[in-house]
Amino acid sequence: MRTCKRINHTQVISIYDAILATTGKMLTAAQNSEWEQLTVLEQECRQLTDRLRNNDTEPLLDKELQQEKVKIIHQILDNDAQIRAIIEPWMAKLQDMLSINRRTRNLQQTYQPISNI
Repeated sequence: MRTCKRINHTQVISIYDAILATTGKMLTAAQNSEWEQLTVLEQECRQLTDRLRNNDTEPLLDKELQQEKVKIIHQILDNDAQIRAIIEPWMAKLQDMLSINRRTRNLQQTYQPISNI
């Protein structure tokens, strides 16, 4: 059972700001190939987004705060796009390496000498 809490407009903007800061750190980690740090930050980001998701209802924001929220979300999405641009080629290369290793292992098992005959 999930616990829902009601958060106010200040807390909503604060959480979005924290997500933006975290995605900024994630981008830096990705740029520096700090994969373990990126994973830690990804979990931190997930916890922050869960706080928004577990909220009963998001409070109505006045026009100024709504514009601030939209601006922050665009920055978060920009960070995410940059992170993906770094990670996707790396992940494809890693997947290729794993696939080659798997095929090599299968060939070795298939053609290994039988010593117990």
